[in-house]
Amino acid sequence: MTTLPRLAALALLAGLVAACSSGGGSAAPGPSAARAAAPQTVEQLAAKVGCKPRMQVDAAEIRTGYCRTPDGQFFVTTFASQSGKDAWMDAAPEYNPHLVGNLWTVLSSRKVLELLKERLGGDLHLKDHRTNQMRKVG
Repeated sequence: MTTLPRLAALALLAGLVAACSSGGGSAAPGPSAARAAAPQTVEQLAAKVGCKPRMQVDAAEIRTGYCRTPDGQFFVTTFASQSGKDAWMDAAPEYNPHLVGNLWTVLSSRKVLELLKERLGGDLHLKDHRTNQMRKVG
């Protein structure tokens, strides 16, 4: 017969094993952890779609590059922090759709963003993200 203290000890042991196996240990991070730790730069995102960006803003917290490709014209912006991205999104033009990824956004027409989404990934935001009518596509 199992006693309450044994069940508590077993639950504690299971929790410790789960914590150690979920990346909390000292093992080297895998490829997905490395990607999450190092956001893409304006240059890396632009290169994925065949563009060498003309930098418009090059600051510690935000970087923006302008691109023109056969797909169309667009701006790629990267952020140093999620709070910086959130602040930018709060001030972004609500009439333009955005392609939004991890600490980056691309601003252009919907047609261009749909073409870029195939290579960049991210979520397509079609309306102002501050309203209930915002729709994500994809």
